[in-house]
Amino acid sequence: MTRSRIEGLIASFPKLTSSGQQHTTIETEHVRYVYQPLEELFVVLITNKQSNILQDIETLQLVSRVVSSVCRPMDAREIDRNVFELLSSFDEIISLGYRENVDLAQVARISEMESHEEMIQEMIEKNKEREAKEELKRRAKILDNQRKEQKKNMGAMGPGYGQGGMGGGYGQSSNGSYSGMGSMGSMGGIGGMGGMGGNQGYDSPAPSTNDNFNSPAPKVQATKARGMQLGRKQNNTDLFESLRSEVEAAPVVQPQQQHQTQTQSRYSAPAEPDFPMESVHIHIEEKITMIANRDGGLESMEVKGDLTLRVSDPAYAKISLALRHLEDSSIQFKTHPNVNKALFNSEKVIAFRDSSKEFPLNTATGVLRWRFISKDESSIPLSINCWPSPAGDGSSDVNIEYQLENEEMAFKNVNIIIPLPQGATPTVGEVDGEYSVDRQQGALIWQLASIDSSNASGSLEFNCQGEDTESFFPVSVQFESERLVCDVDVVSVTQVADGSSAPFSKQSILTPTEYSVV
Repeated sequence: MTRSRIEGLIASFPKLTSSGQQHTTIETEHVRYVYQPLEELFVVLITNKQSNILQDIETLQLVSRVVSSVCRPMDAREIDRNVFELLSSFDEIISLGYRENVDLAQVARISEMESHEEMIQEMIEKNKEREAKEELKRRAKILDNQRKEQKKNMGAMGPGYGQGGMGGGYGQSSNGSYSGMGSMGSMGGIGGMGGMGGNQGYDSPAPSTNDNFNSPAPKVQATKARGMQLGRKQNNTDLFESLRSEVEAAPVVQPQQQHQTQTQSRYSAPAEPDFPMESVHIHIEEKITMIANRDGGLESMEVKGDLTLRVSDPAYAKISLALRHLEDSSIQFKTHPNVNKALFNSEKVIAFRDSSKEFPLNTATGVLRWRFISKDESSIPLSINCWPSPAGDGSSDVNIEYQLENEEMAFKNVNIIIPLPQGATPTVGEVDGEYSVDRQQGALIWQLASIDSSNASGSLEFNCQGEDTESFFPVSVQFESERLVCDVDVVSVTQVADGSSAPFSKQSILTPTEYSVV
């Protein structure tokens, strides 16, 4: 329905009601109004005339109870103030025009849900900010101590420094070299450093043992030497600004960010590929989002894929691609508008509708996209089972294992990230592979170079402080795989003109957008 249509129906409602009516439904030629008074307001449900009136009344009552629980008192101002919460609650009750099977307690629980991952991310950011501030203070304190120590050492050299500028000045010998340096005001006592020649070396703060230390020096006019003001107090604001620039110039890279950066750098730069590219290069990429619960059930799973083509030789600009993919009706394919869709649906061939068209040169061109959504647990390629249990002494024993569900797939650079209670230090027992503790991220990272049919399962055991089993979730997984979930692959590339085969190279990569157990 358009916005103007909805506004017209709502504007018509007050005109159709009249005082003294006992019923709470009004029917027009096309719609039915079901309404309920709520103090000085009305809750109105607009449906078509074919809807189930009993279900409409039940839905209206649930909406009224939600409004009553959120808005106290129930007036227009309170509703305006809580409009976002009300809209979110209504969205949980009615989805795309149909009633959801929820009650008031479920709606309240859903509305009050907090994102555990968001909380963890906020904690990480706060820790980074706090550590940066502590680093600034630590460096400022070090420099302040060094400055005080330097003033102390200068003062210990004796009263050779006068009160007014450079008292002694430089004594110049007949051969033109500087023979000594007298006292300098307010800087401590560097006395006659004889035989320095033309090099003004002021590096050593130790008192000179030269015989001319106490000898009178020829008087010269006092001068202002800004470069010699070693003891000048530094502006604290400038100090903190300089330290802040140093700290912020070296950002902390989390393992996940570092892993993603390495993955992007490996697969996103066509100018310098990791392997030789043919005149026709095909890049196939899938992104998987999977959320499973700790009981082994699948909450949601979505796979999005793209196939891009890059042609570098004009001789192969008119080509067609023969594909194969997993036979599953849940996979939704979408071809480029210029691709012959009928030919792809019937023969799984990517080709232009107009055979005279050519693929652009040296440009990555997307020709096919697909999407796969499933709630079938058998679709999970790699399952993770995390089992924390309190040990009874203020700590928890955690057992976590992985299982390769699809043995035709192989995963590389696998990182299984288990959150830890704040400040906890894990004691790892048996482990397949390697592990590391990221204290800044507050997590134990279980690292495996590869997971395939030769090591289809593995486990890790550790103990750490804390008995709250919720603190070990969500468990997230990072990996790479050359085998795709939907198994989309290019079998052959042929030239449209004569049907001869064209040389091509291809690259397939599966990476997770989110892969977690909550």
